[in-house]
Amino acid sequence: MSTALITTPSFGQHSRRPWETLARAGVTTHVPPYAHPLTGEQLAEQLRDTGARALITGLDPVTARVLDAAPRLRVIAKHGVGTDNIDLAAARGRGIRVVNAPGTNTGAVADLTFALLLATVRQIVPGHTSVTSGGWGRYFGPELAGRTLGIIGYGRIGQAVARRARGFDMRVLAYDPYLPTGEALIDLPGLLAAADIVTLHLPMPADGHPVLDRAALTALRPGAYVINTARGGLIDETALAELLHSGHLAGAGLDVYTTEPPGPAGNPLVTAPNTVLTPHCGAFSHQANEAMGTTVAADVVRVLRGEDPAHPVH
Repeated sequence: MSTALITTPSFGQHSRRPWETLARAGVTTHVPPYAHPLTGEQLAEQLRDTGARALITGLDPVTARVLDAAPRLRVIAKHGVGTDNIDLAAARGRGIRVVNAPGTNTGAVADLTFALLLATVRQIVPGHTSVTSGGWGRYFGPELAGRTLGIIGYGRIGQAVARRARGFDMRVLAYDPYLPTGEALIDLPGLLAAADIVTLHLPMPADGHPVLDRAALTALRPGAYVINTARGGLIDETALAELLHSGHLAGAGLDVYTTEPPGPAGNPLVTAPNTVLTPHCGAFSHQANEAMGTTVAADVVRVLRGEDPAHPVH
């Protein structure tokens, strides 16, 4: 009988189907007694002590050192899409398959992107706070029709955001470093110069450098807004906070951070003006939760049976 170590607390949170998929295949499950994400030391300890052959992970750091503590491990399943936290080369070198759940959270993340965009532009949070505290403030913001949305990263999620933006009669521009420029895509400087709102939907670059560094943020037109539901490291958070305080940027809506959780004193954006901050919950719809869980559970079972997975990362 095989054991799957499940470190992400959202696995099967709103559906029994992912758990049942593993149980029907005779896979036992173990949930560690630590808060997510685990440290490398905690993850290594759990893999070693359980003798797990499968790991279903969220944001835990799956490094080469962690994998050295897991000689029986055969498959790593990312409960989501991005695999930035997994050392793919180390896994490949040890013969460990890596799978994920592409497309399962597209609608959920696109929805949250627009929720953050609307909440930030129309100052929903300070309006709510005003009413609940006994006030009756007046909070103005621009309408979306006719505004230009710059989408950085034009994969499944970026395109889903574009469809929603067109429903609001917005002009859409897109940049993607992995796709050629053309009818729908322009270069990054052109996007930054034209966009009223910029939203990010791409993985971290290989060099680890923020796509929206200080120079890129400064290049945005005065009064622009920034939305990020992709990866915290894509933005220079210190520069973004400074430009929000200075008034060069009008607002920001963020679901992801360089360090998570950002903490009340560990991230300058926590005290920046006109920000809407959510706790990395872009994929937290009921439908996405079930789809992600069942997708990765099915691939874990396939790999443990010696079959090829349906959604291999490698």
